[in-house]
Amino acid sequence: MDFYCFPQSVPNRAVIMTAAAVGVKLNRIPLKLLAGEHLKHAEFMKINPQHMVPTIVDNGFVLWESRAIMTYLIEQYGKDDSLYPKDPKKRALINQRLYFDMGTLYKALGDYYYPQLAKKSKGDPALYKNIETAFEFLNTFLEDQLYVAGDTFTVADIALVATVSTFANAEFDFSKYENVMKWWENVKKVTPGFEENQAILLADKYRWDALRE
Repeated sequence: MDFYCFPQSVPNRAVIMTAAAVGVKLNRIPLKLLAGEHLKHAEFMKINPQHMVPTIVDNGFVLWESRAIMTYLIEQYGKDDSLYPKDPKKRALINQRLYFDMGTLYKALGDYYYPQLAKKSKGDPALYKNIETAFEFLNTFLEDQLYVAGDTFTVADIALVATVSTFANAEFDFSKYENVMKWWENVKKVTPGFEENQAILLADKYRWDALRE
């Protein structure tokens, strides 16, 4: 399966961990977004009119948007439905958490940190407050449960691991969120592909370290 990617980014690492969870081998085709390679790679531009990563090509089937890819991989290649249950209510809760990650937590990360990485600008305190609010929500979701969508590990946890690990890499202190910390200490042990996720972050750490210079 071809995987057009920018591994340093949160959505791409989420797909990498999901592929590890279902045993799918990805033929990685890295694209350097900052150098504009996604706008110069002829084959990629042909198959994806939005020119965005991650994108997969699975026996001719082309798909982008990380969370769509993650759920596709599980439904197509998962040995069971534990990561993305077919039960409508369980699945709806998982979807809600996925959308929360995309539209609230990951958005807060991108809004606050990415301009600093790109422009070396100072962080906006109002945008930092949005991060704290998002973590408060996540902490509430995790009240009296081990995983973000109930008592079992699901694709929603994988998506949030990719995001929260990036916050950790940026040295955002979320230790005051007790439920998040308990979840974090557990998912570090049980998430397939977590070690590679951390290795990618470590290799990219110089960019984040620059924020603290």
